[in-house]
Amino acid sequence: MDFISTRGGAPVSAGSAILKGIASDGGLYVPSFFPILTSEDIDKMCAMEYYERSAFVLGKFLTDYTEEELLTATKAAYERFDGDPAPLVKVDDSTYVLELFHGPTLAFKDIALTLLPHLMTLARKKANSSDKTLILVATSGDTGKAALEGFKDVEGTEIVVIYPSKGVSDMQKLQMQTTTGANTHVIGIEGNFDDAQTAVKTIFKDKEAEEEFAKLGLKLSSANSINWGRLVPQIVYYVSSYVDLYASGEVEDGEKINFVVPTGNFGNILAGYYAKKMGIPINKLIVASNVNNVLTDFFTEGRYDVNRPFHKTMSPSMDILISSNLERLLFEFGDRKAEFVRDLMEKLDLYGKYELDLDKLEEKLGEFLGYHSTEEETSDAIDNFYDMFDYLLDTHTAVAVSAYYNYTADTEDDTKTVIVSTASPYKFAADVYESLTQKRENDSFKAVKKLSNYTGIEIPEQIAELSSLPILHDTVIDKSEIKETIFKIYRG
Repeated sequence: MDFISTRGGAPVSAGSAILKGIASDGGLYVPSFFPILTSEDIDKMCAMEYYERSAFVLGKFLTDYTEEELLTATKAAYERFDGDPAPLVKVDDSTYVLELFHGPTLAFKDIALTLLPHLMTLARKKANSSDKTLILVATSGDTGKAALEGFKDVEGTEIVVIYPSKGVSDMQKLQMQTTTGANTHVIGIEGNFDDAQTAVKTIFKDKEAEEEFAKLGLKLSSANSINWGRLVPQIVYYVSSYVDLYASGEVEDGEKINFVVPTGNFGNILAGYYAKKMGIPINKLIVASNVNNVLTDFFTEGRYDVNRPFHKTMSPSMDILISSNLERLLFEFGDRKAEFVRDLMEKLDLYGKYELDLDKLEEKLGEFLGYHSTEEETSDAIDNFYDMFDYLLDTHTAVAVSAYYNYTADTEDDTKTVIVSTASPYKFAADVYESLTQKRENDSFKAVKKLSNYTGIEIPEQIAELSSLPILHDTVIDKSEIKETIFKIYRG
């Protein structure tokens, strides 16, 4: 299968799309078509382990990889998880939680970022590339550590992670700052995630920078969800959760289900849309945002406008105003016409906004509904969900739960619904503890202990060990210095 750019560039192979990360024209790679999963495919996957399901679904897209290569890669990636990488937990007769935080960094990003290094290594071999791959990553919290953990000491790669120094949780920051690995570099900036993401995308489009990196023996790529190799593994857990429901008799063959997804950069929920394009029977995809509700406005009003205040919240991984993956959805909305996407992206660059016909948006993308939650609603969701189900939510999944209850109040829809849970609550212990007890503990490690004492839930080892690990990456710069700082690392 070939991959095409949302902005009209020449098609490339799957391996090339994964190595490049972003197209030369600044667009994002998408598959030239969506393969369909048949009823026989679904039946076949019922008996598979998660890594086998992953290889099976990936094989529909990554046709220049062999079945053996994909099985070897997925098995190696998911052996690093604590049990099932994507278990589905039933909380009542119509509600399920898809837990995606059982990987090495306790966040859903692990699903893709433990696998992506294997896919890139194979792609480099197929391309006979002698250059090192330089992974540039902008993160709002979880992607950074997951990428660092996935790529550390991987042969032929270097990785630089850029994060807002005051825009992530204490635990997220410590996870990044204590990362080992001879090829890992972490840069904090005075700014927000959008500043970091814009800088990375600008570097990718900078021909002089590309030539300079080439002189240093480096070729740029990305581990953000702008990279198809990061996005495609996320399709798998939507497919797998439906297969689990079907295999267990929770849904009938072809019965539609809803997904509620806490959303920032739009990659996670876009993967759900792609699963639907492959034939998974999905009714609604509920886009759950915090008070940075640019996506809520888009799906309810047809207007995307980043000219608004930026809020720092208790769900920092969703503190995003420029949702890069929305470009891929616009490509589908515009009947896969690159000129349509280019026009909207030019308007976004020039004016910070664009607008679609709302009737057409609802007609073509009616499975999407946008909801947002205030900080108070998010906190209440943590408290109420724990009271009702004895189940502890992190601050991002709580945004999804709040959105789901607002949706059901509006619609009385009793369709079976999967809430996508994206992180361990211990990564945001201070806010989770305060939501449960109305008591504030600003010391992050004390908050972790108090949360464990209150709930009886064991502290994950990845969190417990942070207090004893040395800080290895403490660089903080102005956002204007990002490109030059990266060059300094490799010029020596």
